[in-house]
Amino acid sequence: MAACGRAIGQYGPGFTLAQVAAEAGVAVGTVAGRFGSKQHLLLAMMTEGAASVAPRMRAAARDRDPVAAIVAAVLVTTEGVDDPATISNHLGQLGVDLTDPALRAGFAVLRTGVHEVLTDLFAAAGLPGAPPPARAARIIAALAHGALMDWALNPRDAIADVLTADLEAVLASWG
Repeated sequence: MAACGRAIGQYGPGFTLAQVAAEAGVAVGTVAGRFGSKQHLLLAMMTEGAASVAPRMRAAARDRDPVAAIVAAVLVTTEGVDDPATISNHLGQLGVDLTDPALRAGFAVLRTGVHEVLTDLFAAAGLPGAPPPARAARIIAALAHGALMDWALNPRDAIADVLTADLEAVLASWG
């Protein structure tokens, strides 16, 4: 799955099973035999991503103060996309994925996991000026997605630093 993510980051939506195999250091037949098609590989990647994102976010947030926990959890969602070309290629793939009903459904599951973790973190944080936890989670998730797109168009500093500063600014205003 990591090899598929790297291939998407390098080649965008036009990536091939051969490029994934090269990234993984295995034969093309191995990837083709295991997944059968590019769509099945993307579905497997989506399923794994949806299952792993919430536990990884919770682990990143553990043992931190409430604001730092939210920032750390959000940064998990940006792992592996740390340069403008990679982000652009992943955004291109996202556009293609959203036209596929099965992949779109997978993104809905992934989004739900992200929102659930952030909702829990906001409920625990008790920021007095924040909207209700579920709305705060949606706003912060949207901020992270928008920041990635903005940074891909106008990269400055490291994306993690830019996103952290943006998140901290909003969270500070909430209390």
